[in-house]
Amino acid sequence: MRRAMPGIAVLTASLMVMAGLAGCTASGTAPGGQATAGDGIGPITFAIGKDNSSWLQGVIDGWNQRHPAQKVTLLLLPEAANDQLAQLVANLQAKSALYDVIGMDVIWTAEFASNGWIIPLPQGQFPLGDFLSPAVDTAMYQGRLYAVPDYSNANLLYYRKDILAKAGAAPPRTWGQLQRLAETVAPKYGLYGYAGTFAPYEGLTVNFAAAVQSAGGSILSPEGTKVTVNSAKALAGLDFLVNGFRQGWIPKVALTYEEESSQDAFAAGEFLFLDNWPDVYAALSVPGPQNKVYGKVGVTALPGPAGTGSSSLGGANLAISAYSRHQRTALDFIKYMTDLDNERQMLEQGSFPPVWTQLYTDKGLIRSHPYLPVLEQAINSARPRPAITNYDQASLAISSAVYEALTQQKQPKQALTEMAGQLTQIIRDG
Repeated sequence: MRRAMPGIAVLTASLMVMAGLAGCTASGTAPGGQATAGDGIGPITFAIGKDNSSWLQGVIDGWNQRHPAQKVTLLLLPEAANDQLAQLVANLQAKSALYDVIGMDVIWTAEFASNGWIIPLPQGQFPLGDFLSPAVDTAMYQGRLYAVPDYSNANLLYYRKDILAKAGAAPPRTWGQLQRLAETVAPKYGLYGYAGTFAPYEGLTVNFAAAVQSAGGSILSPEGTKVTVNSAKALAGLDFLVNGFRQGWIPKVALTYEEESSQDAFAAGEFLFLDNWPDVYAALSVPGPQNKVYGKVGVTALPGPAGTGSSSLGGANLAISAYSRHQRTALDFIKYMTDLDNERQMLEQGSFPPVWTQLYTDKGLIRSHPYLPVLEQAINSARPRPAITNYDQASLAISSAVYEALTQQKQPKQALTEMAGQLTQIIRDG
């Protein structure tokens, strides 16, 4: 889908919003320049993915008790990121005021900002220096802050520490070590070697991007204007995954795996290694009949060709809709959502990685979440997925081409060449 750049009227409105948010006005107009009751203050709706619901309502209740005239209504979007994006885009293209605060995947900032769907925010009103710098970078577009980091994310490598202990082996730090353990140790104990998210969807884009950048390559240039994937380093990353399937230490069943299905297979005791997000740790730490690996799981950083690899950067940011009628309340609510106490609660109750750096060295949190030091390292060495305004099209092109290579429909070099051509066209049309 081709999306237009914002026109002069939208840009002007955004500049007026920025000025209004930075300093209060006494004229009775809202930050966006429209006359509204309460000068942009009033009830708001917070739209965010369904996977946040387990811990979020309690935080919202805390706000509502203190702000009865500015109550927040939680609107849960679909769980799948692609479905969330479709619903948000339909609403924002219609210039609907239904959503005030929007929980966005970190990869959507450029698309939403370039279309004028979200407003720039006053950087000085947020403690950005206390946040993980990679998370802050995802909230920027053309040098301006368009969202506030809510939580960050980076894939980790889960492993059966009981099995590695029996084998007298350390967790792998390189691709070669991972392959050797997956080929030799896993079958000895009746396990498959390695699972990731290899179904043809966004999760495959994440796994492919991590392999490429771990090999020193990239998919696009940092500004998202030049295709760089047709390179020897990117080919090395794709070959790592393709060879895993050819050689059998990544089983063919993994070609059907998304986040939950790969987690379930690991929890069922079927795999030696799992590449997945940090929230998996919480699920694997709860005893139950479906969790056969309780107390047997270790966590380390993703391996690379010659040492620690690089994950794709994940997470979510909070933004204000350009069509919200209560943008001042929306701004205050984002400050509340991302303050230190609520970020701690988000980790403790929802297992979402916080953006406050000091929480990663908190001894009490490390006792309950021992993977935090590894996670901080992984986030700081992670890289964002391609910064492109029509990311959904780019991700589809990437995952489709990679899947054809994994299923041996096309040779890896051919898949990358065709992927590069499609991405070039997407950039040109965008």
